[in-house]
Amino acid sequence: MEFFVSIIAFALMVIGAFGIIFLKKPMDKVIMFTILDAGFILAVVLFKYLDVAMFAALVDPLSTLVFIFAIVKINEIRKKKLENGDLND
Repeated sequence: MEFFVSIIAFALMVIGAFGIIFLKKPMDKVIMFTILDAGFILAVVLFKYLDVAMFAALVDPLSTLVFIFAIVKINEIRKKKLENGDLND
């Protein structure tokens, strides 16, 4: 049973990592980051570090929210710069 769960955890981490590397849209990267996090938490639970898994499970949604807020803010700044005619980043 642990063997199959470890394969699932490894697969989630690999899928998330390749998604982060190869996808272009920032929101898709955030989704892949959450998939990678799910695999990481599952792997931590398999190694029986339950306190670390609990902390990671509490902090991961916060980091995802920070990423989403940053993406939204960057898009707003870029839109304002285009409206003002400032093409330099």
